[in-house]
Amino acid sequence: MNLQPLNVEDLEFFFRENYAYLCLVSLTIVKDSDVSKDIVQDFFISYWERRNRVNLTVSFKAYSVRAIKNLSQQHLRNIIKEESFIQELAYNRNIDQEDIKDSSNIPVLYDMVNKLPKKRREIFISYVVYGQSYAEIAEVNNISVNTVKTQMKRAYRFLRTETNPDILYLIFIIFLKYYENQ
Repeated sequence: MNLQPLNVEDLEFFFRENYAYLCLVSLTIVKDSDVSKDIVQDFFISYWERRNRVNLTVSFKAYSVRAIKNLSQQHLRNIIKEESFIQELAYNRNIDQEDIKDSSNIPVLYDMVNKLPKKRREIFISYVVYGQSYAEIAEVNNISVNTVKTQMKRAYRFLRTETNPDILYLIFIIFLKYYENQ
């Protein structure tokens, strides 16, 4: 059974009719209504961009429910990875200055951080350097906590793709030590 991709009218109708249900499907997994709404919206955008390459073998509703469940579980896995990375960074903030032999990587980190969009860079520095919580950053910037989470996730993803993880880890430590001494 090869079902045809939805046209724009069908997709709009399906979205209006099933948005709340799909948000509930996601909410049962992620336990955050803002995140669940983002996941559902991202699913529809992704589907629309890939609609001509998607080979549906079940109804679109069954396909969308399965996709929302998978995206929600993937979101949880990503949060666990991100939190683990952040905890590791926080744990190592107390490294002695002697442990950091080469500060020549500071300009590399500055260049990488400066490549981030301005608001994302501000959010990233507020969290990593100044130790503000997501809630504090959201309040100061008049944005949602979910927006802060998204911006942090995108900043980490960008920084990970720009360098190898071992160098990135060392650079973060140097960067944190440098800012603590300012």
